[in-house]
Amino acid sequence: MTQVRTRFAPSPTGFLHIGSIHTALFAWLYARQQKGVFILRIEDTDNVRKVEGAVEAIMDDLRWLGLDCDEGPGLGGQHGPYIQSERLPLYKVAAQKLVDCGAAYKCYCSQERLEQLREFQTNNKLPPGYDRRCRNLTDAERAEKEKEGITPVIRFKTPLDGQTTIHDLIWGDVTFKHNTLEDLVLMKSDGFPTYHLANVVDDHDMQITHVIRAEEWMSSGPCHILLYNALGYEVPQFAHLPMMLGKDRAKLGKRHGSTSIGQFREEGYLPETMINFLALMGWSLDDKTEIFSLQDLIKYFTIERVSKTSAVFNHEKLEWLNGVYIRKLTPEEFAKKAMPFLERWLPESVKKPINPVYTGRVLALVQDRARTLKETAALTEYFFVDVYEYNSTDLISKGMDVEKTRQALTIAGERLAKQTPFDAASLEPMLRALAEELGLKAGQLFGSLRTAITGRTATPPLFQMMDVLGKERTLYRIQDAVKRLES
Repeated sequence: MTQVRTRFAPSPTGFLHIGSIHTALFAWLYARQQKGVFILRIEDTDNVRKVEGAVEAIMDDLRWLGLDCDEGPGLGGQHGPYIQSERLPLYKVAAQKLVDCGAAYKCYCSQERLEQLREFQTNNKLPPGYDRRCRNLTDAERAEKEKEGITPVIRFKTPLDGQTTIHDLIWGDVTFKHNTLEDLVLMKSDGFPTYHLANVVDDHDMQITHVIRAEEWMSSGPCHILLYNALGYEVPQFAHLPMMLGKDRAKLGKRHGSTSIGQFREEGYLPETMINFLALMGWSLDDKTEIFSLQDLIKYFTIERVSKTSAVFNHEKLEWLNGVYIRKLTPEEFAKKAMPFLERWLPESVKKPINPVYTGRVLALVQDRARTLKETAALTEYFFVDVYEYNSTDLISKGMDVEKTRQALTIAGERLAKQTPFDAASLEPMLRALAEELGLKAGQLFGSLRTAITGRTATPPLFQMMDVLGKERTLYRIQDAVKRLES
C-alpha cells in the first residue's frame, strides 16, 4: 500500500489564523493515525503580502502545539526544497509543458483592461470572470503582442464543455460543469506561479496522497483536477474541511476577537487546550467525550467522522476547556507556566523578578479558579501590591453597619496580632470562635475581613490567603480598613 503523505502549506503573509491551524491539525492527525508522513511547505509566491519573520513564527507555533513535521524547511527530506520561491524552475517547466500541449495559453491583457472588464460585468450584473479574449489568438497576433514588449501571464485553457467530479472523502462526489469555471492564471507576469499551478506541481513532486484543506478551496478543486490530468499526474484524494464560523454564523474573522494562534498563546491558553478544542470543531468520537489528549486523538481520529456542518467557534467553551487543562497541571507545572504572565502583567510597581517560592504559594490558591494563564495576574494582584482601591461600603456585610464593622475588624486585628502560629489551620477555629463571641454569623465577619485584606468580595479561601500573605501584611490591611471606616 502507498504510504499516506499529507501536507500543511501556509503562506507567510502574517501569523497563523486559527482556521489554518485547524487544517494543519487534521492533516497531521490523519498522517499520524495512518503512520504516514506530514510535510510543511511554505507557499511564498505572493511577494507583495510576504511578512518578514512569518516563516519562523509559523514553525514556532507548530512546535508549541506539538505538531511535529517529518519534512520541511530546515528538516530536510527527499522532495525539497520546501519553500516555493526556491522551486521556480519546476513551475516554469510545468507551465511551458501546458502551453506546448495546448492546455494553456499566454494572455496579454493589461491590468487596466481586466479592471474595466470587471466593472462592466458588475454594472451589467454579469457573472465575473475573464472573457478569454487571448485564448484563440493567432500566431501573428501573439507575435505582435510580443513585439510590443508585453510580458504575458499564462492561463489554463479550461474545457468549455463537459464536467469534472471531485471524489471528496467528506462530501462525497461533487460535480462542476466546465462552463462555470474560469481560465485561471497559472503563471504571473513576474515569473511567479499562482497557488493553483504551484500547489498541483508541488503536491505531485512531494508525492502527497491526501490533500486536506478548507472547504473554501472546493470550488478550485475541478480546475486542479484538470491540471493534474493535463500534466499527466496522478490525482490525490481530497478532503475539504467544513468552514469555521463565528457566533453570528459568518466566517471567523478579526471582528470575532482573537483569530491567530499567537494571540491565544499570548492570552495564556495551553497548547493542549487548543489542540483538544480545534479537534472538536468538525470532528467527534461520540456525543459525550470532550477531553482528548494528543495521543487519544491520534488513536481515534478518522476522516469518516469529520462533519459536513460548519463549526461555530465558542470562546466560552474554549475558556472552560482551558480551565479544565489548567486544573490537570501539578502545582509546580502551573507555577512554571504562569510565572512569565505574572512577570509581564502584574503592575509596574511590583518588584521584578518576583519571588518564585512566594509566588508558587499564591498560585496554588487560584489554580482552580483560573481560566487562562494571563488571568492569573488579575486574580493574584492583591498578593503583590499593598495599595489598591475598593469601595469602603464593601467592608460592611449584610446585617451590619459602619460602627459594628469597625468594632469587629478592630477586635479581629487585636486577636490576630496575638495569634501564634499564624497559619490556616490555626486561624480558622480562632476566627470562628471570635464571630460567635461578637454575636455575628461567621460569614459576616469573614466577609468584612476578606474585603479588608484583598479589596474584593470574591477570593480564594480566607484563611489560606491570610496564611500566604503573612501576619504583618494582614494586620496592616485590617488597620487600613478600620481607618477607612473611621473617616
